[in-house]
Amino acid sequence: MAKARYGIALGVGALLAGGVAQAQVARFERFSYDGHAQEQVTADAAHYRNPILSGYYPDPSVTRVGRDYYLVNSSFAHFPGLPVFRSTDLVNWVQIGNAIDRPAQLDFTGRRVSQAVFAPDISYHAGTFYIVNTCVECGGNFVITARDPAGPWSQPIWLPFEGIDPSIHWEGDRAFIVNNRAPAEPPRYDGHRAIWVQEYDWRAGKMMGESTQLVNGGVDLATKPVWIEGPHLLKKDGWYYLTAAEGGTGDRHSQVVFRSRHLRGPFVPYAGNPILTQRDLPADRAHPVTSAGHAKLVQTQNGQWWATFLATRPYGDGLYNIGRETFLLPVTWKGGWPHILARGKPIPFAAPRPDLPAGAAPTLPTSGDFGYVDTFAGDRLALPWIGIRTPKEPFYRVADGVLELRPGARFGDLNGVPAFVGRRQQHHVATISTVMRYAPAREGARAGLAAVQNDRALLLFGVTRQAGRPVVALWTRANADRDTLVATAPVDMDQPVTLTIRADGGTMAFDYAQRGVARTLRTGVDTRFLSTTRATGFVGTVIGPFDEQ
Repeated sequence: MAKARYGIALGVGALLAGGVAQAQVARFERFSYDGHAQEQVTADAAHYRNPILSGYYPDPSVTRVGRDYYLVNSSFAHFPGLPVFRSTDLVNWVQIGNAIDRPAQLDFTGRRVSQAVFAPDISYHAGTFYIVNTCVECGGNFVITARDPAGPWSQPIWLPFEGIDPSIHWEGDRAFIVNNRAPAEPPRYDGHRAIWVQEYDWRAGKMMGESTQLVNGGVDLATKPVWIEGPHLLKKDGWYYLTAAEGGTGDRHSQVVFRSRHLRGPFVPYAGNPILTQRDLPADRAHPVTSAGHAKLVQTQNGQWWATFLATRPYGDGLYNIGRETFLLPVTWKGGWPHILARGKPIPFAAPRPDLPAGAAPTLPTSGDFGYVDTFAGDRLALPWIGIRTPKEPFYRVADGVLELRPGARFGDLNGVPAFVGRRQQHHVATISTVMRYAPAREGARAGLAAVQNDRALLLFGVTRQAGRPVVALWTRANADRDTLVATAPVDMDQPVTLTIRADGGTMAFDYAQRGVARTLRTGVDTRFLSTTRATGFVGTVIGPFDEQ
């Protein structure tokens, strides 16, 4: 049987066994995406486009090994998880793997979409790559390793401390983990956290020695700073620099820096903090970039410094459906402190490229306007496809240019896995389409395209059986546990149907076609409920095929 990207056998026998009727299996022959940025930006060969990873790719961590750069992002309860990218120029990125790609590694059963694996950190030492991470509500902090960053990555080594956002600082042959933990006193207010450091015995996979609190609360405890997190240590010119996010991952987000002559402090905050934020800019500016922070610094082989970080691109009123994205900016050092962006200056959509040999343009772009078509060639899904929660048994197969889904758990069943695989929506202006063949076996069975922010914020566009007749239908679930039927129209279930979603900021239109005749089921549907702001959480919209009983 073929080995799928989920790391489990997905042979046709396993898919269709157990009395599942052939007619209930949904078949998808192609999936196409065409996306355009709202902002109009021209970038010549000497410039790059921000964001460098469009769409739901938050909490970027970057490291360099020789002339190669590797980056990993948060993925929460999506599976496979922790996408790993490679670049040679910090601009052109290619996904090479998913660090969590086997059900035996982590179990997301019962987890909501915005739980599970938070901010990962990637590093390299003595021939081995390390990712240190937190599985929220599913085990806590852990380390996984790999000789090849494309995988396979090891089973988790669990770490015995509380908190989130661990990262590893390497000093010679010693390793130290810094992370967000509770302060060494009763919390004074909601969001009062601290940054701690402890040595990690990487040979034995164990923490060792005492834990030391490095930062209590943030830059100025008297101002009640919230959510000091995402810490990273680096050493330069005899100083230890501790960079961290402060202010929460919303519009108050920022990046701050401290330094000390000693690894365990005392750490002094920079008087010019924050070194990155967009919170001081006018809220009504055109095409804003907001929520900037969670940065990690990397030095190139040429001695320059750059920072990857997350930010968002709202389409209006702080609303964005596509999640938090990965941006890139140069770092300059002045007076012994790093600077990413001057206060009051907007993050540029185009900036001069790093002084590195330009890498080849990837087959699948990650920045700017782009599109792609997946014809389901081969016997496995491409790396960017993800589902919801950890699958315990196969629910799809790829063969002969067709993706087949058998029905899974219904959306909202936290103890189940829906028969859904999707790709990130990477632009607010996007057209997503699929060609499918499906004959619902019973009343209420449905399959088609789903746009999912979480289990309570999603929409379903597909074919079902209603009053004994096949129809194409649209349902929405706006911060609710039940769907609302928006519209239906008759279809011929003996013919393939093309389903198309046209997104434009906070609205979507829904088209369907059979026998070369295209019709619109509904246009101007308000989809602001798919924005992170309204749905809450930390992810972005994922769109793709589904099949439900």
